[in-house]
Amino acid sequence: MKIVITGGKHEADFIVKMLKEEHHQLIVINQDREFAEYISSNNDIPVFPGDPTKAYCLSDAEADNADVLLALSDNDTDNYITCITAKRLFNIKKTVSKVRNPKNVELFKKLGIDSVISSTYLLAQTILNESSVENIIKTLSIEDEKIVMLELGVEEDFALVNKRVMDIQFPRNINIGCIFRDPHVIIPKGDTVVRSGDKLIIISTPSEQDEIIEFIQKRR
Repeated sequence: MKIVITGGKHEADFIVKMLKEEHHQLIVINQDREFAEYISSNNDIPVFPGDPTKAYCLSDAEADNADVLLALSDNDTDNYITCITAKRLFNIKKTVSKVRNPKNVELFKKLGIDSVISSTYLLAQTILNESSVENIIKTLSIEDEKIVMLELGVEEDFALVNKRVMDIQFPRNINIGCIFRDPHVIIPKGDTVVRSGDKLIIISTPSEQDEIIEFIQKRR
């Protein structure tokens, strides 16, 4: 399958790792040149540094006729433009967009985006469905694949407390979708610091959930 991955930081790195293991044809485009180099060196794969909202960038990356495009930028408008450009000009069959604003989920679908993902929306559903969360494990079905979403509370003596996300040596195949820091929902970046009392919403594979729980709950 030919898959185009545009934008994003650690979530892009996570997805590239997973899809590369399945031997898909990957085209990775990232506007952040420094992070493009990181993804490239971390996964031994070429990454095109450029703005995927520009048609010439998708053309230079030879994204035409791809099966799927994933738009992972932190800017909802950029993701929408990337997806629409991909569908209208490059005959990309299916587009998937991340959105920061959960109100954009239904709007983007109405405007022609095939699949829209909001970490905040997933978190809200988790909170609505569960009255008490020490460790919540949910299994989500994405087409024929399975992922797990874990909600783990961070205690004061955990080893990762007061560390930046970029400095934590996470196990493979792990992505922090968002952090619930009452009353705020945080979409983490590399310089986001994990605090005591945070609830981490983590997305991973079923086979690695035990390792992840053990890693997160490791104490000083």
